Amino acid sequence: MSDLLTQLQWRYATKKMDPARSVPAEKVDRILEAIRLTASSSGLQPYTVLVVTNPEVRAKIRAHAWDQAQITDGSHLLVFAAWDHYTPERINAMFDLVNEERGFRSEGWEAYRQKLLSTYPLRSPEDNFQHAARQAYIGLGTALIAAAEEEVDATPMEGFEPHKVDEILGLKDKGLRSVVILPLGYRAAEGDWLVDLKKVRRPRSEFVIEVK
Repeated sequence: MSDLLTQLQWRYATKKMDPARSVPAEKVDRILEAIRLTASSSGLQPYTVLVVTNPEVRAKIRAHAWDQAQITDGSHLLVFAAWDHYTPERINAMFDLVNEERGFRSEGWEAYRQKLLSTYPLRSPEDNFQHAARQAYIGLGTALIAAAEEEVDATPMEGFEPHKVDEILGLKDKGLRSVVILPLGYRAAEGDWLVDLKKVRRPRSEFVIEVK
């Protein structure tokens, strides 16, 4: 844990990435696997991670993301895209997968399936998207920790036009909506105003409340 905390001290929201350096595939794969293994509500994993390496596609996204250079200077762009709705088909697919992988059906698990089927699909698509988007943010947090562990720089971004990114990536046809994006790369040797500044967080005494 002390090593992980050291890596979290090392990481920051990189402002300038080195376009000459590419993150090795094995590091990206481990970051993606960490995201895949992370927690989600009811285990539904209601989002998809798109890995964008195509330079032209990333340039199009950058044009609708406040011209943030990390999108094109990094070697990979992760796009976290949440389900646009919880449908019976999506819920059943995940419950069926659990049964298949575990090799048995649990009465309690099946009762929980029916509980979700009787509530989630009846909510509005927007309410369900917002719920799914919050699950995507859990994945984002895991991605940031995993990237730090791999000594890969990562810059989480909400500063983009989601509907434009959805159009560029054809997300509507996939039943997805973009939530947050995460360029991966390596910090540039020069030109990043934030790199040498002290990491500042609220002190524990103000950040943590203990209820004993």
